[in-house]
Amino acid sequence: MNPKTVIKGKIHYVGVNDRNKHLFEGMWPLPYGVSYNSYLIDDETVALIDTVDICYFEVYLRKIKSIIGERPIQYLIINHMEPDHSGSIRLIKQHYPDIVIVGNKQTFGMIEGFYGVTGEQYMVKDEDFLALGHHKLRFYMTPMVHWPETMMTFDETEGVLFSGDGFGCFGTLDGGFLDTRINTDKYWDEMVRYYSNIVGKYGSPVQKALAKLGGLPISAICSTHGPVWTDNIAKVIGIYDRLSRYAADEGVVIAYGSMYGNTEQMAEAIAAELSAQGIRNIVMHNVSKSNPSYIIADIFKYRGLIIGSPTYSNQIYPEIESLLSKILVREVKGRYLGYFGSFCWAGAAVKRMGEFAEKSKFEIVGDPVEMKQAMKDITYTQCENLARAMAERLKKDR
Repeated sequence: MNPKTVIKGKIHYVGVNDRNKHLFEGMWPLPYGVSYNSYLIDDETVALIDTVDICYFEVYLRKIKSIIGERPIQYLIINHMEPDHSGSIRLIKQHYPDIVIVGNKQTFGMIEGFYGVTGEQYMVKDEDFLALGHHKLRFYMTPMVHWPETMMTFDETEGVLFSGDGFGCFGTLDGGFLDTRINTDKYWDEMVRYYSNIVGKYGSPVQKALAKLGGLPISAICSTHGPVWTDNIAKVIGIYDRLSRYAADEGVVIAYGSMYGNTEQMAEAIAAELSAQGIRNIVMHNVSKSNPSYIIADIFKYRGLIIGSPTYSNQIYPEIESLLSKILVREVKGRYLGYFGSFCWAGAAVKRMGEFAEKSKFEIVGDPVEMKQAMKDITYTQCENLARAMAERLKKDR
């Protein structure tokens, strides 16, 4: 047994770090990398919980064998079928041909579809039970957190929740994997970004999962991304609870596009007046520079959102259009929205943002501001009025 892999009792961490990938899902930046977590229960019957990205299989297999040697693995429990966690299923099956795959009805359709893997299966339903010997596992279906087949596995013996992508975050595990043995500071913002980017659309299913798991005596959370949480369980659950309710702090995100600086001047005027009105949390994003990942995370943090766009080829600015699409996909709720735009000879951006406002169902604050060509005294006044309206609306919630 390798003591460096132990979580509790006979539960071991066998995950890997990916420090090479630049973008998660081809979209979301990974400045701190990402971990793919897998867990091994070395009981009378050996169980492996989730696998890792296929690129890291050799490292993964070596970790497994450092714990159990050449002994067989009886069960492979699949909580989540996304390829960064299921990618090694076929190779695990080759090395352990008698392994029984544990999953739910939706799991097995995906296993065959992705990997063509067949063989003995152990199909579970909500609250079904599996005894490994000393360890007793119970399964909880948590569909759409964030795929339809997702489930969580609770070790009733040790109080360990294997949560799949639930409670996950970006960031590699540098040296250790337990939150008690590493500096966790970087993970909190990365958790908000992970949730808002990856799980953000599924607030209602997350709330249902939290309600289902609420009575469990959880002593550790073992997600498929990020640290193993033992000391910070309440904080982690609290973050996921708050984000999935779309709760937010007082503050304003100003996201704008600007080609030659004129629309940016409007954004600066709005920000200055917000500050003058006593709003302290103001985050400005030039969409041509800020990756949408960080803008979306800030939108999940703050109640106020002000969007600005120049007209571009009789349409909204392309980077703003992309951002608005990402906001709509996530079905963010409970935000206050203001918007402004500019044009040279024919305006279209403000009209397009008005269409977004209707679709978003956000509460519209203030009058939209539309500027022709460059800033004038009237434009400054209109921008300040928009900022005052947003500040007044936010202050009503104090």
